[in-house]
Amino acid sequence: MLPGMNPAHHTTADDDAWFFPGFEPSRVRTADDIHLHALQGGEGPPLLLLHGHPQTHVIWHRVAAELARHFRVVLCDLRGYGDSSKPRGASDHANYSRRSMAADLVALMREFGHSRFAVLAHDRGARVAHRLAADHPQAVSRMTLLDIAPTLAMYRKTDEAYARAYWHWFFLIQPAPLPERLIEADPGAYVRDLMRTRNGSLECFDPRALQAYSRCLAQPGAAHGLCEDYRAAASIDLEHDAADRSRGLKLELPLQVLWGEYGVVQRCFRPLDEWREVALDVRGGTLPCGHYVPEEAPRELLDAALPFLLGG
Repeated sequence: MLPGMNPAHHTTADDDAWFFPGFEPSRVRTADDIHLHALQGGEGPPLLLLHGHPQTHVIWHRVAAELARHFRVVLCDLRGYGDSSKPRGASDHANYSRRSMAADLVALMREFGHSRFAVLAHDRGARVAHRLAADHPQAVSRMTLLDIAPTLAMYRKTDEAYARAYWHWFFLIQPAPLPERLIEADPGAYVRDLMRTRNGSLECFDPRALQAYSRCLAQPGAAHGLCEDYRAAASIDLEHDAADRSRGLKLELPLQVLWGEYGVVQRCFRPLDEWREVALDVRGGTLPCGHYVPEEAPRELLDAALPFLLGG
């Protein structure tokens, strides 16, 4: 905790004002029981930023201002995360599927007047972006995905090295309420320990960002939202992905894939090869960082992604 900061008084508005000065906050209804916390800033063509686990839109705090010089930037918390709605999971986890989350984002962007937009997404958000482009190809002009291979490929090619490194994939899918109960015992410790394990250190993270992630995970229903996200990914999402493969569906939009040179995706997979199994126009490569690209290597990310997102 930062000196002088009382976590009980640390709020959404505090985080947004601190990390994204000049951005406009909104709470947008996207479905009957779902409201997404979102921010907008900048001028230009629309660009949607999507975060990963166990984070929130705050992960973009080191790149958002520069992106807003070129784009109308929209940041949001996915359902189940941050300050967005955290519904109880359905028996088949469908309300936490990538398909449901992608529909949220189409509704969000339409609410802001954007029928077609670019996407920059990390981790879980990149998996939602994959489904968004597959289900709504008319909505996505181009996208950059950070530090993932396709979900179906990662599950099918799991080996011991991957399972040890991505242990949380298999912990979070256990039936409720076991993982929820363990996370809720100390949400801040879960955030810090997971991020330290995956990155080797917490030194590259802004302490206030870590506090924001911990605050959000301590909210009622937040641990359940995280777990339902992963339960959906290990069940109904795999069915959707397999159906796409069986139909021969491939993404046709320009796709850039960037991943950490020192991360698990680099060690365990061949990301460009895997993405070329599901997309026609794929380019990209490594950045000098681990998993948390926007926080570890913001300048390098901007240098690589901006020309592509601007149409290069």
